[in-house]
Amino acid sequence: MTTLVLLRHGQSQWNLENRFTGWWDADLTPLGEQEARAAGMLLAEAGILPDVVHTSLQTRAVRSANLALASMGRAWIPVERTWRLNERHYGDLTGLDKAETAARHGDEQVKVWRRAYDIAPPPIADDNPFNPAADPRYADLDPAVIPASECLADVVRRTWPWFEDRAVPELRANRTLLVAAHGNSLRAVVKELDGISDRDITELNLPTGVPLVYELGNDLRPLQRRHPLERCLGDPEAIAAAAAAVAAQGSANQ
Repeated sequence: MTTLVLLRHGQSQWNLENRFTGWWDADLTPLGEQEARAAGMLLAEAGILPDVVHTSLQTRAVRSANLALASMGRAWIPVERTWRLNERHYGDLTGLDKAETAARHGDEQVKVWRRAYDIAPPPIADDNPFNPAADPRYADLDPAVIPASECLADVVRRTWPWFEDRAVPELRANRTLLVAAHGNSLRAVVKELDGISDRDITELNLPTGVPLVYELGNDLRPLQRRHPLERCLGDPEAIAAAAAAVAAQGSANQ
């Protein structure tokens, strides 16, 4: 048996402002910092101490990992970062207010853009002020792999190679792996681990700052069949409420 912990970053400034964030590098709010520290304390209280951590290249995930590790006295463990764990690229929606976008285009269209498995938003324009194409953290990447927009299927295609190439060796070595990333890159991992259908994954919403714990067998499949939110550490009612709040972010009535 080996342990995999998935942690969506704490609340970011653009989470607070209800904006499509994607590859834009929004930082944590004070609440987000508190959520990250609390996640670390929950893991320590459960006796789940990571041996290694993998994060995306985005500040909100990097800092969430750092804060969680510091709160459990594990700031010294090895860290690996990869663009493959970045949030889904929201294309030209990046920077837009979700509720205002829903008021303009309708709740159903925004739900398609946010949650449809294989439909991506319009590609980001070159003159979009939040276009991350020139961000120096991606300077060494082949421009062909930098997306202009993504659906969740695209995120699965870029995230799962990371799991097979980088996560599997850690887990095979019986290291407890903490992955600090984003709502959609983690949904991509959860989809593959739990075998969730393309349709059902659209209804999964992961709250910020809540550790999701998988116990994996020798085949690196979950030992128990459970809903992903039932794997979360913390108060079940609070977790369910937080997930419902994530689901409601794209509504014009938010």
